[in-house]
Amino acid sequence: MLAGISGLFVGLSIAEKLDIPFIQAYNMPFSPTNTFPGALLPELPFPFKNPLNRFSHHLTRQIVWQTFRPADKLVRQKVLGLHGSPFFGPFNSGRLNNCPIIYDISPSVIPIPSDWGANIHMTGYWFLESQAQWNPPADLVEFLQAGSPPIYIGFGSMSNRKPGETADLVLQAIKLTGQRAVLFSGWGGLSKTDLPGSVFMVDYVPHSWLFFRVGAVIHHGGAGTTAAGLRAGVPSIIVPFHGDQPFWAKRVAELRVGPDPIPRNKLTVESLAGVIKEAVSDQAMRQRAADLGTKIRAEDGIGQAIAVIQNIKLV
Repeated sequence: MLAGISGLFVGLSIAEKLDIPFIQAYNMPFSPTNTFPGALLPELPFPFKNPLNRFSHHLTRQIVWQTFRPADKLVRQKVLGLHGSPFFGPFNSGRLNNCPIIYDISPSVIPIPSDWGANIHMTGYWFLESQAQWNPPADLVEFLQAGSPPIYIGFGSMSNRKPGETADLVLQAIKLTGQRAVLFSGWGGLSKTDLPGSVFMVDYVPHSWLFFRVGAVIHHGGAGTTAAGLRAGVPSIIVPFHGDQPFWAKRVAELRVGPDPIPRNKLTVESLAGVIKEAVSDQAMRQRAADLGTKIRAEDGIGQAIAVIQNIKLV
């Protein structure tokens, strides 16, 4: 049985019922460490970072566990016929701690903390390649070839109460910088029917294809989109909304492969234009992003994860 955060507890219960190994698989840090704080919590005040980092991970675990605890009790007792889990969760379970934990994260992005156990593996990212049957629209290819590499701008599945205003803000920032752009409409409803010739709107294009053809990527900082941008070796400009997005935004800035992030509630035309200009003109940043992309592409995250799983002794 293999599960991430959303399936962690029910997956563990099923593995216990069937008496099979249980593997934790995450795309953000979830194992306690002194090295950095929990990915779902705000950044800690500087004087207290080290002593409180590990506590912040335990707090994150409790926030997740207490959310799932009622459902876990129902599944274990009413469906699987098992005893209920402890009030503070099953985190001391031998089945949870004696099996491997695999992370869909590049060690070039987050080096594995020295206080993690030998059962925790940072395998590298798990990328899906572009579908063999997918072909890019001819008008998109024509746009990409018609000038300098454009800037990609998209906020993925993040909802937005005023998508029209966001589109206007983005278009004004693009105009200020004189850049071309590929604008992703996304699930957030971002759309604009009257676009200048320097902007191309797409509904769906695989990141694994598009990001290698742009000059920089602007996005919300989701784990998957961040990984795709870093793999492409171009600067990432992150506008985090919530969840683990501020964590990834901060990490990109620390690696100096993108400008400092701009939280969504502080995004303005001027601030967005400023980071676009920085990402396009800072050659040292662009080289660091290219070098990191080369390292990530050399990793075999899926192969490493498979090797860890195949090494488990099925007793």
